Amino acid sequence: MKNDLDLADFELHPQRGAVLAEVHARPFTRLIAPLTVLRFAFLSQGEIAAADRERFVAFCTSHGQAPPDAAAKHHQVTIGTTQLRWEQHSEFATFTWILEGPSARQFGEIGDEAAALIRSLHQAGQLLVAVKLEVEQTSSALERAQQLFERASLAMAAVRSGPAVVASDFRTDEQGFVRILVCNDGLSPGRLGALVQRVLEIETYRTLALLGLPAALELAPSVDHIGRRLVEVLEEMQRAEDLKLNNHLLNELTALAATLERGAAGSLFRFGASRAYYEIVQARLAVIEGGEIAGYPTWSSFLARRMAPAMRTCATTEDRQATLSIKLARAADLLRTRVDVELEEQNRDLLHSMNERTRLQLRLQSTVEGLSVAAIGYYVVSLFGYLAKGAHDSGLHVEPSLATAIFVPVAVAVIWLVTRNIRRRHLKHDEMPGAHD
Repeated sequence: MKNDLDLADFELHPQRGAVLAEVHARPFTRLIAPLTVLRFAFLSQGEIAAADRERFVAFCTSHGQAPPDAAAKHHQVTIGTTQLRWEQHSEFATFTWILEGPSARQFGEIGDEAAALIRSLHQAGQLLVAVKLEVEQTSSALERAQQLFERASLAMAAVRSGPAVVASDFRTDEQGFVRILVCNDGLSPGRLGALVQRVLEIETYRTLALLGLPAALELAPSVDHIGRRLVEVLEEMQRAEDLKLNNHLLNELTALAATLERGAAGSLFRFGASRAYYEIVQARLAVIEGGEIAGYPTWSSFLARRMAPAMRTCATTEDRQATLSIKLARAADLLRTRVDVELEEQNRDLLHSMNERTRLQLRLQSTVEGLSVAAIGYYVVSLFGYLAKGAHDSGLHVEPSLATAIFVPVAVAVIWLVTRNIRRRHLKHDEMPGAHD
C-alpha cells in the first residue's frame, strides 16, 4: 500500500517559497548568434523604483504582453523579434534588449523600429549603465576586435566554457555606450546565453562598484582635517590646566566626532555595496576567463589595474573613518575624565570652605546662644524682681534683693536647659531620614 506524505500536514515557514524560488531567479536565456544586446541600468529606489515598475507594467500591457507579478523581481517578454528582460535589484533596475538575427550589418546598429520601441519605455531613474554587446559567429576574434576597439585599451580573454572570445576597450562610443564583442565559434545556445549574461553583469557591477570612489574622494578632505585636528587637540590637552579650556576641547572633540560619524553613516551603504559589487565582478571573471589572446591583457588583469586602486581607496577611507572614530572616542573619554577630576577637586575645595563656614557659624551660634541666655535671664530676673518687690510691699516677709539674687542662677540654669533641649530636638529632626524631603 502506497503511503504518500503531504507537506500540508506541516507548518511551513512563510519565507520557504521565496528562498526556494531564489535558486531559479534570473535564469539564462538561450541565445543564437548573431545578435545584438543592449543593457540599461537605472538607479531606482523607493518611490522611483515603484514608478518605474508601473511604467514597465503599462509597457507590457500596451504591447499585449503579460505584466510581471506583484512580487516578481524579473520578467521577460517578447515583442516581435525583440526580447526584453527586466530585473529589479536593491538599488537599480536593468533592462536588457535582445535583438536576434543578422539585421545589424555594422557593430551595434539596431534599426529605427527597435530604437523607437526602446525609447517608448521611459524610466524616471538615473541612467548609470549603457552597454552595447554584439555576438558574432566568427573564428577571427583577434582581427575583428582590432578593427573595433583601440588597441591601447583593448582587453581580450578566451572563454573557459568553450570556443569563444570576449573583447572590449571599456570606452564609450559616440552615443555613450560601452561596447563589448563576443566572438562565438561553437558555443551552444545555453552556454552562449550564460556567457552573455555574465559579461553584462561584469560591466554592470563594475560601474556600480566604482560609485564608491567619488564618495571616498569627497570624504577624504574632511577625514584628513579631522585627523590633523585630533592631533592638535591632543597636544593642547597635554598643556591645558584650566577647566574652561578643557571643556572647550571636549566640545570640539564632540563636534569632530559628530562630523565624522555623519560622513561614515552616509557612506556606509555605498562602501559596502561597492565591496559587494567588486566581489561579484571578480567571481564572474573567474567563471568566464580561460586564457590570454595574442598578448593582450585579459579582462581580469585590465580591470584589476584600474578597479583595485579605487576599491583600496574606498577601503582605506572606510578604515580611516573607523580608526578615527575609536581614537576620537578614546580622546573624549580621557578629556572627560580630566574634566571630572577637576570638577571633583573644585567640589572638594568647595565642601572644605563650606565646612569652615559651618564651623564659624556654629561658633557664632554658640556665642549668640550664650548672649541669648544672658538676655533672657536678665528679663526673667527683672520680672521676678518686680514680683518680689510687689510681694514685699503687700506685707509678705520677702527681701526683694535677696530673693532676686537667689533666683538669678536658677533662672539662668533653667533657660540654658530649655535652650539646649530645643537645639537637640532640632538637630535630631534634621538627622532623621527624609526630614528634608
